[in-house]
Amino acid sequence: MVLHRHHGVCSDGASLYHLTKHHGLGNDFLVALAQHTPGLLPDPDRARRWCARREGIGADGVIYGLEAADPGNDTCMVLLNADGSEAEISGNGIRCLGQAVLRARGLAEGSLRVETVRGVRELHSVRGEVDGDLWVRVDMGAADTGPTPGPLSTAHPARRRATVDIGNPHLVLEVPEPDRIDLEHDGPALEAEYPLGINVEFITVESRDRIRLRVWERGAGVTSACGSGAVAAAVAARAWGAVDDRVHVVMPGGDVVVEHTGASMLLTGPSTFVAEINVPGPT
Repeated sequence: MVLHRHHGVCSDGASLYHLTKHHGLGNDFLVALAQHTPGLLPDPDRARRWCARREGIGADGVIYGLEAADPGNDTCMVLLNADGSEAEISGNGIRCLGQAVLRARGLAEGSLRVETVRGVRELHSVRGEVDGDLWVRVDMGAADTGPTPGPLSTAHPARRRATVDIGNPHLVLEVPEPDRIDLEHDGPALEAEYPLGINVEFITVESRDRIRLRVWERGAGVTSACGSGAVAAAVAARAWGAVDDRVHVVMPGGDVVVEHTGASMLLTGPSTFVAEINVPGPT
């Protein structure tokens, strides 16, 4: 693995995959853009190798920025989790992809339209630097009810519970103290009772505009932050009458802001550029 700013072919003639690494509040991703690697296709085996923390580069997932089907859109997002499975959407990941696209275009700021399997998402840079911390606002679309809670979810000693679909499925459990939850135990146990898996958020509502959250992410495990999970938590807490339309969601990695606009949910948070990375591809 070579970290530098050149891309194309290795000295031995092998092709290179040019990646950038970013994180959203510690939730980290490798981004591969089609413009840097002609013929780029999502590859679960390669994603697992790249994401491995000790044997690979290390990340919670790989985001592919492919050519958009509609020329009016900027890119098409495909996200493979660290285990190689595909995720429909990621609030942190889409901000990282947006930062990568802007950097590749040599732009310090801008707006983007990103195709996902759950529809087009619009992004707008708010403040910051594309080579550092860039705050991005994402229109995450409308929220809907998620899958029917399973028996374990219903029996969990939570004060309140809800499932939310924000392009991907979430189980939100309100508990007295998220820090006391054994995520490594409760997370996978709860996820396993949903045939397509589910992201699990343990939350405490601290005020009308503040939620504290810890998360177990489907396909990645314990992460320091989850953008779509923050949105799901805000949706559930608002439905319970516990928070207002604008809420700060505090996670181990940092804070995001979620706003309910009536038609959709807005997520604002940082993406941090880490490095450019070239890895050998097929010979």
